[in-house]
Amino acid sequence: MNISLAAEPIFSLGSFTFTNSLLVGIIVMIFLVTIAYVTKRRQLAEVPQGFQNFIEVVIEGALSFIETVTGNREQAEKFLPLTATIFFFVLLSNWFGLLPGVGTIGLYEVHEGQTVLVPFFRSASADLNATLAIALISVFGTQLFGIITLGFLKHASKYLNFGSLIKHFSFQNVILFFVGILELISEIAKVVSFSFRLFGNVFAGEVLLIVMAALVPYLAPIPFLFLEIFVGLVQALVFSLLTLVFLTIATAEHAHD
Repeated sequence: MNISLAAEPIFSLGSFTFTNSLLVGIIVMIFLVTIAYVTKRRQLAEVPQGFQNFIEVVIEGALSFIETVTGNREQAEKFLPLTATIFFFVLLSNWFGLLPGVGTIGLYEVHEGQTVLVPFFRSASADLNATLAIALISVFGTQLFGIITLGFLKHASKYLNFGSLIKHFSFQNVILFFVGILELISEIAKVVSFSFRLFGNVFAGEVLLIVMAALVPYLAPIPFLFLEIFVGLVQALVFSLLTLVFLTIATAEHAHD
């Protein structure tokens, strides 16, 4: 039984190394892009049927859910591409790691005098590099929406409010200035929180399944497998929902007394 915290390299193209988690991430992206391309290229019927009906139900359901958070249909349509992409990518990455053969099919290699299995596939969410990248996209996307909606100066004043402090030096403005600094620090903390939360939950789930399969094969892992399917859904929902909440906050103007 071999448990590796880091993703294992599979092959290299020049100086670029492909890991098993990166390979899964690419497969998930190709799948999502293919679904989007096929849906767009098809001639949409006025009365949806089959696949088109399923896609419209998913999109309309996502829009309705986002609208309950934003309270604005127009904002919901703006936030849908980013939040839905994060949700489906994280969800499929989580569930891909539960497929038969993922983590068990690979090549045996000798590392430090021991023969270990290097699997061809590993969930992208079980790689801290992947979760960190998604977290950065979420946080930078939030800031970009805030700048586009409010303007750069007004958005930046949420974090570095020098104007009010210079115009009127008071205890309240000093407090507001340091509150802005704390909000700026919290934006950096979001990256750490997002990435480690997703990585920790998915990696721990994979370790649990490996241990249970090694101790009691065939039957014991089944309940935990269904549990991980649920956990994968919850983690994708939490990641996208938090992104949605932060988008809503970033595009809202601060109220003034």
